[in-house]
Parts: sequence; structure tokens; C-alpha cells
Amino acid sequence: MQRIESGNVAAALGVMLAKTQVVAAYPITPQTPLTEKLSELIENGDLAAEYITVESEHSALAVCIGAASAGARAFTATSANGLLYMSEQVHWAAGARLPLVMCVVNRGVGAPWTVWNDHQDSISQRDAGWIQIYVNDHQEIIDTVIKAFRLAEAVSIPVMVCYDGYYLSHTYMPFDVPDEDKVDAFLPAFSYKHTLDPEHPENLNTVTMPFARADRDGVIQPGYMDIRHNLHQELRQALPIFEQIDSDYQAIFGRGGSPILSRYQCDGADYIVVAMGSLSNRIKDIVDELNGEGLKIGVLSVHLYRPFPQEQIIAALRDVKGAIVIEKALSYGNQGALFGDIKAVLYPCAQRPFIHSYIIGLGGREIKKADLYDAIKASCTASETFEDTSRWIGLNR
Repeated sequence: MQRIESGNVAAALGVMLAKTQVVAAYPITPQTPLTEKLSELIENGDLAAEYITVESEHSALAVCIGAASAGARAFTATSANGLLYMSEQVHWAAGARLPLVMCVVNRGVGAPWTVWNDHQDSISQRDAGWIQIYVNDHQEIIDTVIKAFRLAEAVSIPVMVCYDGYYLSHTYMPFDVPDEDKVDAFLPAFSYKHTLDPEHPENLNTVTMPFARADRDGVIQPGYMDIRHNLHQELRQALPIFEQIDSDYQAIFGRGGSPILSRYQCDGADYIVVAMGSLSNRIKDIVDELNGEGLKIGVLSVHLYRPFPQEQIIAALRDVKGAIVIEKALSYGNQGALFGDIKAVLYPCAQRPFIHSYIIGLGGREIKKADLYDAIKASCTASETFEDTSRWIGLNR
């Protein structure tokens, strides 16, 4: 069934179809309509879930941590400073290996205060141990929310589904709503192997020693560093698992095929523009114009950002002349976050492209088509130099 709704409604419908059992959230722009829609679905009986009102984002994620520990499928959502307020619990959820899903409706963070879009909020939490997926449109929002639950539960690692505030959260687009029975077949009922059960007691997340030691049965159990290593390794293993989940989804619903990276006009391209979120779609029109002028340019949209798809990035970029990374976030005092990650994975390659970086649209700064066109064309026609800094587009100095 096709509907024309906002991105926030698309996310809420995905949560409903996933038969989420506990929703806890605190409203914050531009996430608020998502949680309002969920409360409406629960009140109307369309979603048989507990909606727990809390006094803060920190408490919202704490409730979901408790719910998941008790064996319930749990969901929350937030934006910007709300995500930062959760930060302690964000790390806890990953370290406790709880299969939660959270939508982050991307917005710039204060100070100074802003309610407009960029990716600084979720990028600031990229090293917390969560899987991070960035989506480009409403269809990807609803589909990815459903797939995220299956992924989180397959690997026991929480998942952030990140989508752009206002550009996606509040705009209306057509999208197909998956059939409920088919979603039920794709996403079985949640069963957590460490569900709190008085009949089968376990010690979970107690103070952990630096060294490994034997438990009461004499079995050597990991220390803190070993636990961190396990999380890191199993994050890496989530890549092929997500590809298989997407393949299963595509077989049922006919959508998918590019869960890690999606490519546009990349076959035979000399230059590739790399971006995340709705910005990827905006760049496609500019690439079409430049291709019409004789340049060979493609667009590579990064969907799965954590774990970072090292092998896929290398395969996509190593044989082109140049890569141009355009992003709405940065690592302060260093460079664009995505730019730095891509440089790092390309460095060992004997053959690698030059790479340019542009920072754009922070705090909702207008992204002008002419500026994007000029930047991309300048990089494609400049000398093939490997740059180590990020250029800024749209500064008013």
C-alpha cells in the first residue's frame, strides 16, 4: 500500500510493523512528530505496546535498556542535544549488547543553539559501539527501521537509523508500506538469550576486572579488554549479516540491494562524489549536468557508516581518478569525519585516487546548487592532488 506522509510517519509505521513492545521517548525537534505518531498508534490500538513517558532523553534510553534486558523489543528516538544527553546510556546499551533500535533525526547541536539539520549529533556518537545507518528518503526510512530490528537482534548490538531533520522528517513523499503478514515472516518475534529470568539467574554488567578470570564453574571468562575486543570484532561481522538481511528483505518486498553503499552513475566514472543522507540525492542532479558536459562522475552514498565498510569503500574508489567527499559534519580540529575515514582506508592501496573534502550545510546553512556544482567541477578539473584538509562551502566571513 502506498502512502504520502512525512519521514517521521514512515519511521513510526516501521516501528509499528516491527511489533515493538516498548516505546520510551522524550520530545525534541525535529523528532517530536515521530513519537507523537507512535503514541497515537498505541492509543488507537494499532500497536500493542507500552508507551512510557519520561522526564528526559537519558531516562528514555534507560527505560529501553531495562525493557530489552527483560526480553521486550524496544525503541526510542531523539535528535541533537537529546542524543548527547543520552550519551552515558548510549555507551551502556552497546557495552551491554542490547538489541535496541533508535531513530536519530539529525540536527545540529548547541551551543550556539540551532534546530536545523546537519549530522554532528550522530557523528559525535560514532565511536560508542552502535551500528549506524544513514538513509536517503522515506522508503529507505520505513524499510531500514524494520531491517534494523532484525540486524540488532541477530548480532545483539544496538542500531541507530539516522535521517535528516526537516529534509526528510517533515517533508511528504510517497512510499510503500510493507504488508504486515510479510513483515511478520521476515522479522520473527523477539527472543533474547539473556532475558532476565529468576529461574535462570545471571550476573550482567557487573564491575569487570582488567584480567580474565574463572567463574564459579571454573570457566575462564573475559575481562574488560576482551569484552571490548569482542564487540569490535562482532561489529565487523555485522557487515555480511546486514547484507544477508537486506537480500532476504529484497526477496520478499522487491526493494533493497544496496544496504552498505548505493551507487549512481558510478560505472566507468573517473570521479566519484561521496556523501550520506538526503544530500546524496541532491548531488545526483548536479552529477547529471556535469556528465552532460563530458565529465564522467558518479555518486556513492554511504548507508552503513559504523561498522565502517572498509573493503566496500576500497572496491568502489581505488580505480577512479578522484573522490570528492561532501559532508555535513566534521571532527573538530582535524577534518571532515567521513573524509578522514575514507582517507585512512585508501592509504595502504598502491593505486588510489586523489581525494578532496568539503564541509557544507552545518546548522542548516543553505546548500546552494550552484555552490555544489562549482565545488564538484573544480575538483574534477583541478590538478590531481591529494588534499589533507577540508574546504568549507557557504561560509559568511
